[in-house]
Amino acid sequence: MKKFGVALLFGMIAMTCAAADGQKPMRVRGTIAAYAGGVLSVKSQDGKVTPMHITDKTAIVYTQPITLSEIKPGDFLGVTSKKHKDGTLTAYEVRRFPKPVNPGHRPFDAAPDSTMTNATVATTVQSANGHELTLNYPGGSRKIIVPESAAISMLVPGNPSQFVPGAPVNLTATTADGSLTALRVQVGIKPSK
Repeated sequence: MKKFGVALLFGMIAMTCAAADGQKPMRVRGTIAAYAGGVLSVKSQDGKVTPMHITDKTAIVYTQPITLSEIKPGDFLGVTSKKHKDGTLTAYEVRRFPKPVNPGHRPFDAAPDSTMTNATVATTVQSANGHELTLNYPGGSRKIIVPESAAISMLVPGNPSQFVPGAPVNLTATTADGSLTALRVQVGIKPSK
């Protein structure tokens, strides 16, 4: 009987851990395939379409375009860059955040050789290849070239009317009852062809 009780206890712990793992947020990136009936379908780079529920608790933010001239020293940015063989960084996306989020510099999984730098602007100067930003974060600093082709935006509150097919999305979601529910959706502008 004692062995049965121990086995039951371990079984309950295993089920609790499995349930907790099911609640661990997952990241989904891609473009919007469709939005209808409170379900957002996201198409990933490999072509897989993942449906997820949007609820009244889902936080939605929109990447509103701004110009580089609106970026000032002291602003907090998230900069996605391509790292070149010589170690230089060229931004392809610059996003201004209303407050610091996860400062630092790290590899990023959006594309091969890409990095993410979340940091405060120290300086911005004109360079031969565009503008050069110097970004500071705890324990480090990076210089990043921002060419004319880089997408520059700021995050503002969004809404489901911005869920347009083809628009890029980056979101976090949890699994419950075998389906995904979005916790936070960051939606951008559909690229022009």
